[in-house]
Amino acid sequence: MTEMNATEATEKKSLNFIEQAVENDLREGKNGGKVQTRFPPEPNGYLHIGSAKAIWINAGTAQKYGGLFNLRFDDTNPVREDDEYVKSIEEDLRWLGAEPTGGIYYGSDYFDKCYEFAIKLIKEGKAYVDDLSADEMREYRGTLTKPGKNSPWRDRPAEESLDLFRRMRAGEFAEGQYTLRAKIDMASPNIVMRDPTMYRILYKEHWRTGKKWCIYPMYDFAHPIGDALEGISHSLCSLEYEIHRPLYDWVVEHSQSMLPARPRQIEFARLNMTRTVMSKRKLRALVMGGYVKGWDDPRMPTLSGLRRRGCTAAAIRDFVSRIGLSKADSTVDTALLDACIRDDLGEKAARVMAVLHPLKVVLTNWDADKTLTLTVENHPKHPEMGSHTVTFGRELYIEQEDFMEVPAKKFQRMYPGFEVRLNGAYIVKCEGCKKDENGNVTEVYCTVDMDSLSGSEGADRKIKGKTLHWVSAADAVPFEARLYDPLLADDSALEDEAEPTAEDAVDAEETEEAEEADANLSRADYDFLKKLNQHSLTVVRGVIDPYAKECAPGTALQFLRTGYFCKDPDSTAELPVFNRTVGLRDAFAKAAK
Repeated sequence: MTEMNATEATEKKSLNFIEQAVENDLREGKNGGKVQTRFPPEPNGYLHIGSAKAIWINAGTAQKYGGLFNLRFDDTNPVREDDEYVKSIEEDLRWLGAEPTGGIYYGSDYFDKCYEFAIKLIKEGKAYVDDLSADEMREYRGTLTKPGKNSPWRDRPAEESLDLFRRMRAGEFAEGQYTLRAKIDMASPNIVMRDPTMYRILYKEHWRTGKKWCIYPMYDFAHPIGDALEGISHSLCSLEYEIHRPLYDWVVEHSQSMLPARPRQIEFARLNMTRTVMSKRKLRALVMGGYVKGWDDPRMPTLSGLRRRGCTAAAIRDFVSRIGLSKADSTVDTALLDACIRDDLGEKAARVMAVLHPLKVVLTNWDADKTLTLTVENHPKHPEMGSHTVTFGRELYIEQEDFMEVPAKKFQRMYPGFEVRLNGAYIVKCEGCKKDENGNVTEVYCTVDMDSLSGSEGADRKIKGKTLHWVSAADAVPFEARLYDPLLADDSALEDEAEPTAEDAVDAEETEEAEEADANLSRADYDFLKKLNQHSLTVVRGVIDPYAKECAPGTALQFLRTGYFCKDPDSTAELPVFNRTVGLRDAFAKAAK
């Protein structure tokens, strides 16, 4: 192998399977040598971390090959679609940095075109109006091992189907009375291809088109048409759509004379994660049932929830990059996302001292009216981030867990007769404590080594004790800390997150409007609620460095020895609120062992 051939082979090997397919298409001159992708969410809920993977696969592929990336709202089902979700999706893409360079579109923009294509297919004998009910259609459809049988109306004359279809549009019939079906093959081994429904009657006002339509195209019909009309070259989607690919190709092929492009569908494994759920229906059940405070609750895997918790867009991009692409479904540990967040915030977040469970410490040899202003750096590795000052005085607060009257084995924090260093300040020696009538420690008494101030010559004195963070009682700011842990108590709830079967996929399409109604959720959709972590949110009141009070909502901080926190919009001038983004370690995983 020549050096050039070896280089080319290495580069080809480094390509993922999507990039290999794209480059093959480019070499063959398909789609005019251009690459254009899209992210096509239905505006019926908020995007989640799984959506981020799809976004970046599509946006990243377009960017790599100098192409365009579209955002298209596939709003073909008016039952739960709303402008609220449109706005949230646009905000999420902007936050992620996935700019829709090809433009923003709506599936409803193509309702007229979809209707024209349907008329064309009826005239060509490739579609017919069917009288069967949804239950009868399932009966006639067969099973994965048994072929279906033709509807009695399958050979209805085209003129009769045309008349009925136009009257369906005119609103002459009740919901469910008629459907328009593609005439493909009721004996197909792919159950999706057994005369799928293309249009159903639905008397629901659309959030964009109002009452103009009372028939709506099914997703499997409208989606490939939208792709082709927009000039999409590669339709990159998750693996559950693999079974739908023959129907996608069928629609494009049979509408080719009226479409400007022939997009190619390529599937990748969707993102599954431990200790959470990513089904829209389940997430909606959490919101509507009051189990969380909204779609942006920091416990939610939604992008708005992750953002509010303090997760960064850079961390999500890193996460998606690390998990990579595959053609087989797998489950990613939530700890990997947490690691990506720590890696990013470790370089960006200013350091402050905060005490979540305060215990008062009195320095007995420090004058009551004496205070000292200390300068502390905002980041040990980035002097350009500056510094801020803290006050040191006779009374201060430490964490309750940093003191033990009778120390456990290997305990190296504060206890009687033992020395510790106060971060950025002095070495102190514990002399004793005060208790209430119940035996609870209320105050700890220490003496200060006056020659041990950090930065002085005496600071080098070696001690066995740890360095503790603290907050001065003189300028301590009360604050609320919201400590978040995973939604699910364990990973067993993932059992009902399995990919739908072919029969499930068809049922979902044929009863699209029912699928979105809370009353029609299955028992399995609600069973996961029994597996919720009852301690997913703990609220505590502590004290914090005044520096944290002045920062804006959304600011990320590292609370020394505690974790990364983000200032919440619920903050007031009197009471700042901080959400724990991630701990310095995965405490939940440790506790679950």
